[in-house]
Amino acid sequence: MPSSPTDALVPTDARLAKLETWLANVLGTRDFELRPASADASFRRYFRVSRGDRSWIAMDAPPGKEDLAPYVRVARMLEEIGVNAPRVLECDEAQGFLLNTDLGSRTYLAELEEGGDADRLYGDAIAALVRIQAGGAKHAALLPPYDAPLLRREIALFPEWFCERHLGLDPERALHVESVYEALVVEALRQPRVFVHRDYHSRNLMVGDGERFGANPGILDFQDAVNGPLTYDLVSLLRDCYIAWPRERVEGWVLDFFRSARDAGVPVPESEQALWRSFDLMGVQRHLKAIGIFARLWHRDGKPGYLKDIPRTLGYVKAVSARYPELAPLGEWIAADVEPALARIDPQARLE
Repeated sequence: MPSSPTDALVPTDARLAKLETWLANVLGTRDFELRPASADASFRRYFRVSRGDRSWIAMDAPPGKEDLAPYVRVARMLEEIGVNAPRVLECDEAQGFLLNTDLGSRTYLAELEEGGDADRLYGDAIAALVRIQAGGAKHAALLPPYDAPLLRREIALFPEWFCERHLGLDPERALHVESVYEALVVEALRQPRVFVHRDYHSRNLMVGDGERFGANPGILDFQDAVNGPLTYDLVSLLRDCYIAWPRERVEGWVLDFFRSARDAGVPVPESEQALWRSFDLMGVQRHLKAIGIFARLWHRDGKPGYLKDIPRTLGYVKAVSARYPELAPLGEWIAADVEPALARIDPQARLE
């Protein structure tokens, strides 16, 4: 989950020295400038490499902590599908270094927060998503399955890291919610299988210019792609953990996706209502996972930056739970136990 790019100077460390030497060999010169391109929730680091009016993105993925192979494999899939993802120019898996084309420094999130044209941006993102799902069927079959064990492990991050570790709640009081978790897994497994980016949201979509940085959007952070539920990437995009939109606007974009995907041969449900239900329930699964990850990033990795996004994300869960009887135990537990505990930790927290 990369954050906004930064222009801070690069600190000196042993791996950076090795990266600079590797880049000098790749580019045939040491006449280049290296600056951080983004922070990341993993061990990966990204640097913008500039020389004159040209730029590239270098990735530092320490061996033993990060594996470059999935990134390279999925990058080539997306290139073949025909969307704007970084092209891998050079890769050294032994050292954990990679050189990519540069998709620019302007994220969707930054553009939207400054009043960018949301309908144009989301229209382009939906069109790219439909292209991935329609044109990526053969690639999806080669990706790891988004299966029941993985779905359950992801949901378990919510009670373990957020409820128990972060809020200090008694796990015994939440046993009645486990049936809701299982219902979410069952619903996800019912959906048609497609190519799932798995982090298709405003921090990983770059504003393209049609020229130097390619078509809009530029698509990043795809290395965890799986063969999974139809609505996963759609809900990542439209119920974003980092920016929220009115329900009516989201409904319009979901309808745009439904029509475009159906026309492109994507296996969407027969009705808009069926798609909306799948979208809602898939969103609860994803948001529970995201909240757990945000808490884990703080308690395990010492990264507090995502804590501010928890109230918005939890607000999605609470709102959807109120619309579906089978999710009622989860919504009631959030209102009775989770929300008050969060307010004690952060008195400014308000669910959106």
